[in-house]
Amino acid sequence: MIKITKLVFQNFKFLFLSMIIFSSMMVVLLIISEYIFLEPYFVTHIPSGTEFGFFLITAISALSALVIPMNLFRIINLKSSKQKMSGSIVGSIVGSVAGACSCGPVGFAVISTFGSVGATATAFLTNYETPLRIIAIAILIITFFTTIKSLKIECKINFQS
Repeated sequence: MIKITKLVFQNFKFLFLSMIIFSSMMVVLLIISEYIFLEPYFVTHIPSGTEFGFFLITAISALSALVIPMNLFRIINLKSSKQKMSGSIVGSIVGSVAGACSCGPVGFAVISTFGSVGATATAFLTNYETPLRIIAIAILIITFFTTIKSLKIECKINFQS
């Protein structure tokens, strides 16, 4: 598993992509979850009791930064198996998007746009934010292991040294 991960991230492009994905997802999710404030000046704040939510955001960002470049490596280097790729890509996207479920200030825009349906969706996402993030982490972990298994089988490299 470690050798396959090293195989992917020894290429500087995938390592750089991973850093970009991690930092951008982390900042966006922290702004949406109201851990970072930009007005009236830049402030970061983790209120007491929300440390677990901060940890979940960090885990989602890290796992997304690990899984997405590995799937891109698989797409670019294993052109013969493009038909089998949809599961890994969908898993990466679903896991990443599910982690961004906290509404905060975005909820008001959803409510005003979609009316009562938006209010219901916002209430659901706010109430079940932590379980949805845990599910997103589970999806990303499953996607990581299936991608590792796929790369090990499709690359036909013996990593049992």
